[in-house]
Order: sequence, then structure tokens, then C-alpha cells
Amino acid sequence: MQQQNIPIGTLVDMYKRGELRLPEIQRHYVWRATRVRDLLDSLYRGYPSGSILMWETDEAVPTRDFAIAQDSTAFAGRKLLLDGQQRLTSLTAVLGGAPVSVRGRKRPIDILFNLEHPDGPPTDVVEIASDEDAPTAADDELADEDEDADEGEQGLQEKLSRRTFVVASKALSQRPNWVSVSEVFRTASDTEILKKAGISSLDDPRLEPYSQRLKKLRAIKDYPYVVHVLERAMSYEEVTEIFVRVNSLGAKLRSSDLALAQMTSRWPNLLKELETFQEECEQGGFTLELGQLVRAIVVFSTQQCLFRSVAATPVEVLKAGWQQAQEGLRFAINFLRTNAGIEDESLLSSPMFVHVLAAVSRIKDNRLTADERHQLLHWLLVANAKGRFSRGSTETLLNEDLAIVFRGGGIGALMEPVKRQFGRLHVEPGDLANRGVNSPLFSLAYLALKASGAKDWYSGLGLSLTHQGRLHFIQWHHIIPKSLLKAQGYETGEINEIANMAFITGQTNRRISNKDASDYLADVVTRQGEAALTSQCVPTDAALWAIGRYRDFLQVRREALAQRMNEFVLQAAGG
Repeated sequence: MQQQNIPIGTLVDMYKRGELRLPEIQRHYVWRATRVRDLLDSLYRGYPSGSILMWETDEAVPTRDFAIAQDSTAFAGRKLLLDGQQRLTSLTAVLGGAPVSVRGRKRPIDILFNLEHPDGPPTDVVEIASDEDAPTAADDELADEDEDADEGEQGLQEKLSRRTFVVASKALSQRPNWVSVSEVFRTASDTEILKKAGISSLDDPRLEPYSQRLKKLRAIKDYPYVVHVLERAMSYEEVTEIFVRVNSLGAKLRSSDLALAQMTSRWPNLLKELETFQEECEQGGFTLELGQLVRAIVVFSTQQCLFRSVAATPVEVLKAGWQQAQEGLRFAINFLRTNAGIEDESLLSSPMFVHVLAAVSRIKDNRLTADERHQLLHWLLVANAKGRFSRGSTETLLNEDLAIVFRGGGIGALMEPVKRQFGRLHVEPGDLANRGVNSPLFSLAYLALKASGAKDWYSGLGLSLTHQGRLHFIQWHHIIPKSLLKAQGYETGEINEIANMAFITGQTNRRISNKDASDYLADVVTRQGEAALTSQCVPTDAALWAIGRYRDFLQVRREALAQRMNEFVLQAAGG
């Protein structure tokens, strides 16, 4: 195996020319803009950022398209990228200003560079909360300034000023000290950039530090990646095995990615079939990761969900399972959207629910009685709110549910494991204490409020995750502002409670910012009436809006939310 040091600029050129290709065993591009931001920050500081693995071959190997369009070249297919796709795609997008396809949408990744950034090591601490998405706008839809809208304008600007790179927003792009990274790499001259920053004289004390920082930013193209190149003599099967081992040992890929690699080595063009179905689901508002499609194939081929059975399952059986899986998943998505009001996958505490719904569809041949429909919806809402697949082994729990469905146990029997797992099924006010946006109860709160007619406090728009335009994306909002509660010494857990969250549009969230609740809630009542608050279970007693009464506010709203959530579930179950 050869080892080379290749600068990022050269790798990006190889990517754009089409000299690098992507084997079918690779997964698609999944990075969010915040990951790209952090990669740039590491490269700018000269921190280690991994290595690249390639295989140079003349063998006719199934390939797939990168997330960025490439030029055609006579050398296409000679070098296959086995490890480093996420990084190289991100760098090609930013350094070249090229649009990238992410989850069915094609757009540029715009990262801003702070010419006024502090020197030295990073000073801004990034809190890592969870890998899971909350049922609000996905974080690749949000700029950095949207992450803490209720910090207040002054606190937010101070926080951003400590960062070297941020995800772009229209407001920040207009500030003189923030410049697009793509714009910097489009030109070798600093003249226009410095002019935009307000430097018009050689005597300006900012000229030297700004120029040095731009030079350091452009030097990212010279950052050398260690590139390992596998020998030409290796077969595709052996390279697939290396791919699986490398990613297993490094825990870089999930078991579903490795199972997909095993499938594609025996099933040509499988990936294209999966991506075509993925696009169909996207058009219906649901994003199903490739891993879930792979799991669906396993479920309908073997009537259980363990990936270890893939290698021993005949490809004909897998293909038949895929045909069943597609029909089942279509039913699952339609049931989630129209019967449960679950508009996209972010409202599910686990994607495993789609497999149970899909299995029910196939066993029942899409013929459910009214009682069965209510039973299925009741199970879905309760199990989702309780976090059915978040307690214990996910695969063990899913197999338990699949066994009930495939062995004809009846839809009502699905609730028995949930009762054993959790005991009490209804929501009590105490369940919401210190539970935040990553709790499964958060989604149920959103669904219950939406079903009761909750609306945005300024625009009057009803709650929906499908609103058009970034300003109207639904976000969760701290009713009593986080920054004000922090200043009074309240603990993080109680500040970020579900009982302190309302659902409003991003534009309204920014308008409210960190205004005192006693002021802005009174304005909401004046504009929209008390129903605007009661529909979101917010107390109308103005005395409870005061910072000093925050714990009383939480207790009252917990009780109101719990009641609303239980009524919603009972009504859905036909009660």
C-alpha cells in the first residue's frame, strides 16, 4: 500500500475533474453545515483531521455520483475514494462555491470567516447536546445566529464575535468583518475584500492582521492530507472487505452501511434503486436514511431486523423483500402524516416505528378495520412518546414487535410490551420536569398543541413543519428567556424544560429575542387574544410570567401540557 501527502487544493481539483470516483459501497453525503464549519476551523488552525483512503484500479467497478457535479474526464474511475468523502465534498463545495446535493436538495454551503476573530486557541465553548434532531428546523437550515435566538442581540453578537467561522446568514454577510470563505478562494487578491471591510488606507492598523488572516485562510489549500492508496492487483471483493474492516474498527460507519456494502457487491445498481425510492419519500416530506431502507430489506426478507443475516441471505430473497418493503414503507409514511399528524421523521423518537407500520401494512394487505386503525395509532403515539426504542437494545425491541405482527398476534397486542416496559402509559405533570427537547415527550407536546389549534404568536400561522420559507420554519422558543433565567441562577435543566417551550416561527423567535415575558406576552394577548396563549397551554395569569415566579410557571404549565397531551392521545385512540 502506497502512502502519499497530497495538498487539499490538489485533492479538490481531482474531485472536480472527475479523476476521483465514488464506489457504490459508499454512503451518500450527510454532513450538516455546522460540521463543515468545524472542519474549516480545524484546518485553519493546523489541527489533525484524519487521512484519505483510495483504490486505483482499471477494474469495472459500480460507482455512484458524488454530491457535487464533476467534469467528465478520460481518467474517470481510475481512483476510487473509500474514505474521506464527507471531508472532500465539503471542501470542494466551500473552496469552489459549488452547490452540493443534501437530502434531495441542491444548494451551496456558505461559511463566513471573521476577519476580527481573536488570536490563539478557540475561546467559544460548543455544547454538544445530542445527535438527534428536534422537531423544528433542521440545523443545516439554520445559521449560527439562529441557534440561540433568545440570548438577546447583544449577547448573540458577542458570542459570534468569538468565533472564527460561522454558518452564513444574510444579516452577518452584510457586516464588514465577515467574508464568505468561497469568495476568498475565488480570488488571489485581497483588494475587494479589504475594501468591503472598510480599509481604504495603507495606514489602517487593521490592514496587516486582516491580510495575514486571509493568507492563513488560503493556506488551507496547502494543508497536506495523508493519502493511502490500495494496490491495483486487489479485487473489488477484497477492497469491499477492507472498506468494511476499516469502518468497523474505526466505528466510522454504522452496521447498516456495512450491510449495504455487502449487498451491493452481489446486487448491482441496488444503490440507485434505494436512492430513487428515497427521492420518492422526500417528495412526500419524509427523509428515510439509506440505513433504514437497508433494514427494511432485511425485515421483509427475514422477518427480523438483524443485519448479520445479510451475508447468508440469497440475493433473490433480498430482492423480493425489497419489493414488499417499498409498499410497506409507503403505507407507513402515509399513516404517519395523515393519521398521526407526524409531518416528517424528526417527530419520531426512533425511525424504527416505520418498520412496524410497514409490517402491519403487508400482513393486513392494507385492509384495517376502524378498531385496528385506532389501536395502531394509539400504540404509535404512546410508544413514540415513551421512547419505546430508546430504552434497551433497539434491535431486540424491534424484533419483539415484528414477531407480534408477523406471527399474527394482532395489532392490539403491540401495546403489551409497551405496558411491560413502562407500566403507566399516560403522562403526568412530573414526567415533564427537567425534560427538554431531546425527550420523546417533546414531540407529543408539539403534536398535541398543533392538534388543538396552536398558532404562531405574530403571524397567526398554524403549526406545521412544512411551511415555505426560512422565516416561517417552526422553532421552539423559551417562553421565559434563557438568558434572563441564567442571570437569576436557575439550573440548565429547568431552564430548558418542555414546560418552558412554545412553538413559533423563526421570524417571531427573532423578534421576541430575550424580551421579558411580562412585556411580550402581554403584547401577544393584545394582538391575538388570550387564545393565543391557552392554545399553547401558557398560563394567562400575568403574575406567573415574572422571573421570580418561574418555578410556579413551570408547575402550572406542566399540568396543562400533561392534560392536553393525554386528551390528544385518548382522542386519537377513538376514546
